[in-house]
Amino acid sequence: MMATRAEQFAGLSVAIVTPFRDGKVDYKALEEQVEFQVQAGVTCVCPVGTTGESPTLSHPEHREVISAVVKTVAGRIKVMPGTGSNSTEEALELTRWAAQVGADAVLIVSPYYNRPTQEGLYQHFKLLAQAVDIPICVYNIPGRTGRNIEPETFLRLAEFPNIAMVKEASGSLDQVSQITTQTDLTVLSGDDSLTLPIMAVGGRGVISVIGNIVPKDMKAMIEAFEQGNLSEALRWHKRLFPLARDMLGLATNPIPIKAAMRLLGRDTGELRLPLTPLSPEQEAKLRVTLKNYGLLS
Repeated sequence: MMATRAEQFAGLSVAIVTPFRDGKVDYKALEEQVEFQVQAGVTCVCPVGTTGESPTLSHPEHREVISAVVKTVAGRIKVMPGTGSNSTEEALELTRWAAQVGADAVLIVSPYYNRPTQEGLYQHFKLLAQAVDIPICVYNIPGRTGRNIEPETFLRLAEFPNIAMVKEASGSLDQVSQITTQTDLTVLSGDDSLTLPIMAVGGRGVISVIGNIVPKDMKAMIEAFEQGNLSEALRWHKRLFPLARDMLGLATNPIPIKAAMRLLGRDTGELRLPLTPLSPEQEAKLRVTLKNYGLLS
């Protein structure tokens, strides 16, 4: 397998939730979530991303969560916090904070809502890449942002050494293939259910949501593939796929994963508006999914 630009981030990264209690960030629970991932042996944790409800965190909370995760990890695994925004200046401020407090890389989503052109996307990431030294993972999720980062734009961005990774959630294996064929960027899946297919065309792992509850299983699938044991990797894919599809398909992320963590005794399940809990009918379906996987009795 050819080496990519950020091989140290290959494997399983987990987009961790931000736990709340009575409307405030529960930092004790956050430390427990991080420790759970450290003990599972994941490559990296990614706080304050979509799964971490970053849109509803204040700027002081966002910075404090990054600092708390870096402190708790204490160098045992890598930390790649989300520092993106649809304001380039705001993204730069958060990225500089992450670098200052010791994050290993940053995950920067493409600007949302204002839907920049491809040139605007390029200039946004160019400015960030030239302003900081920390490795950058460009997060492409057009279903949330309203704009796909086209492969040709990634080819231009690859000219900057510290643009090292791509979190690809476009759902297009053609797009992933073009990036892995024409650049040495480290591509990580942004969809749990597509992790194995993306690795088959040159991806190097995943930034996972279901890794919040089954990190060891996700890690086992990735390691089986990396070791060339394709039948074992496919076995894990077939086991994990219904969990990813049936749980994450219930509602907008992170509503289902927080509900699952509450049912498993690992989180309050509390969300911030405009996100709302699962309906009783949805929660009943979630219980069945968790039971079928063997997580609930």
